[in-house]
Amino acid sequence: MKRFWTTAAATAGPDGWGVALDGRPLRTPARAVLLVPGAALAEAIAAEWNSQGEEVDPRRLPLTGFANAAIDRVAPDPAGFARRLAAYAESELIAYRADGPASLLAAQAQAWDRWVEWLAHRYDATLTLTSGVMHVAQPPATLARIGAAFAAFTPFQLAPLDPIVTITGSAVLALAVAAGELDAAAAYDIAHVDARWQEEHWGRDPLAEAAEATRRADLAAAVACLRLLAA
Repeated sequence: MKRFWTTAAATAGPDGWGVALDGRPLRTPARAVLLVPGAALAEAIAAEWNSQGEEVDPRRLPLTGFANAAIDRVAPDPAGFARRLAAYAESELIAYRADGPASLLAAQAQAWDRWVEWLAHRYDATLTLTSGVMHVAQPPATLARIGAAFAAFTPFQLAPLDPIVTITGSAVLALAVAAGELDAAAAYDIAHVDARWQEEHWGRDPLAEAAEATRRADLAAAVACLRLLAA
């Protein structure tokens, strides 16, 4: 798509903050007026549009994408969306430890044990840890508390939490990010401690590096959106 506007600007209204392209309100793919909860996010979305060149690159509009998703996809059923994200706790990444070797077990413990303890202190929720890949059921009370935590998020928070959960594979790490306990780089590294261990022993794959760079960028954009919502 060719650039069809000159200037994007945040606009304030009775129902929230919007973005106007040459005075015309920006709309979602479903044609709803794009309205966000705060000025910081609206101004950042406007900056995304102002930074576009003659050809519009959708990958350089991540905040716009999160706002579109919040309005068009999440808002119609926020409870269902929250349940889907909370369901990751049923196979929570940091609960599954390797059978060996000892160096990998130590790396996992160093990266993950703190967040098992954090969950216990923050949400009074205990994870059942296991070794290997066989499924282990988490306590119903733990799943209920994690579910309640996700249910408390707004659609605009749930939209960026979606990639945070899926990229890390962890409901617990996503909650820690939302609480401001983890930044994007730390969350990614903690979630991919197994991959880091393998690289240290077998070397890096250029194709895997390119895919990782994309995932890191997506995660960083999602965390930036959460922080703007809190600004």
